[in-house]
Amino acid sequence: MRSVRARAALGATVVVALALIGAGLSVLLVLRANLTDQAGLQAEVVAREVAGQLALDVPYDRLETRDEEDHPVQVTDEDGRVVAVSKDLRAISGTGTDRVTPDPSPAAGQSGGGSGSDDDGSDDDAGDDDDRGTPGRGEVDSDEPDFTNGTATVDDETADYRFASVRATTSAGVTLTVHAGAPLAAEQEAVGTVRGAMLIGLPLLLLVVAGVTWLVTRRALRPVEGIRREMAAITASEDLSRRVPEPGSRDEVARLARTTNETLTALEASVERQRRFVADASHELRSPIASLRTQLEVGAAHPELLDVPGAVADTVRLQALAADLLLLARLDAGERPGRTVLDLGALVREEVSQRGGDRIPVTVSVPDSGEFEVAGSRGQLARVIGNLLDNAQRHARSAVTVSVRPAERGDVVVAVTDDGAGVPPEERERIFERFVRLDDARTRDDGGAGLGLAIARDVAARHGGRLTVGDAREGGARFELRLPGAS
Repeated sequence: MRSVRARAALGATVVVALALIGAGLSVLLVLRANLTDQAGLQAEVVAREVAGQLALDVPYDRLETRDEEDHPVQVTDEDGRVVAVSKDLRAISGTGTDRVTPDPSPAAGQSGGGSGSDDDGSDDDAGDDDDRGTPGRGEVDSDEPDFTNGTATVDDETADYRFASVRATTSAGVTLTVHAGAPLAAEQEAVGTVRGAMLIGLPLLLLVVAGVTWLVTRRALRPVEGIRREMAAITASEDLSRRVPEPGSRDEVARLARTTNETLTALEASVERQRRFVADASHELRSPIASLRTQLEVGAAHPELLDVPGAVADTVRLQALAADLLLLARLDAGERPGRTVLDLGALVREEVSQRGGDRIPVTVSVPDSGEFEVAGSRGQLARVIGNLLDNAQRHARSAVTVSVRPAERGDVVVAVTDDGAGVPPEERERIFERFVRLDDARTRDDGGAGLGLAIARDVAARHGGRLTVGDAREGGARFELRLPGAS
């Protein structure tokens, strides 16, 4: 049962079994009810025929019944005495009395002879009939008859019957009850045949359902097994360039395969980016560490040759590089910025005021009446502004400008421009990659490690904004930081 195919086959079989059992029971009950009603209708017809004869004062021994073998008849009076039975009726049950021998005493004045009156009184009886206004000498109860199930033995053969009880009143005012039966053999045979067919066909049908479900599920899950095997092979080989097979269908399995390949692509890119990051970080760290070690070793051997300012500069550069690498590591780990609401215009003024060693003075353009509130980390956003100003200072000839302005949809835009050489259009995305320097002629000391713009874009993305570069009116580069306003 650990297999999806087995669980699917079992579940489908159980559901179909319950549905078929419920439907089968309903069919049997409806079939039994219909056939029983038909037998009751036949019994009612026979009972009313006999009751009609009794209402016409037909003597008991002259009552006519049709198909006496199939429709046994028993007539009882108000006291429950049996006054007449059909021919060859040997035993009966379900009618209220099991006697089949008529009472020899006369009932309701009827004799074995007939109408129950003499010649002198015939005219009076006719007058009474006219007074009642009903055809014949008695009447038959028109109410719904009573139905019961029982047995009867006719010619030494016992069977089940459906009995209908109809009341009739003779001309003498005697109430008699006619119990007529109709056989239930047809109902029992039909129900038994259907039940037997269901008992034989249900297991076969369930077996077919289980087999078809197993095969269909196996075929549907075959691509999933291929995906699983390929993923296991990728995990074992650690080769993220491999991809799982994508079926040609457009179902959920195909979408799963495509999503898996997209995940593998993103994972491969992330691992490759991490490898490059480690390699570039090692390369960048090697130079200042080697330089610092060389200076310290020379200073230890020849104290008079120790370059203290150079050692301090290498240490500062090494410290800044380590801080950048740690920040990138936290960003890659998914660190989310705090949700402090701050004024971006005030933050820009504060950052510019703290920059005392810039080669070129920075011109600040922030409207005094504007409110430029954004939500985020004050430290990280200050780092972005500082990195953009550092980049502009390295490339500007004579002017660096920073401005803050509102934008559509409540966004806030910080623009940093310079009058340097600008950024070629084909390089405007590459400069945001880590450890990228466009000016190969620059030394590492002047050009930095190539992490400032990468950090700035990552921080902007973490804050729901974006960082882009274009052409400045002064001819240099224009970096725009767009952040959503605080809501």
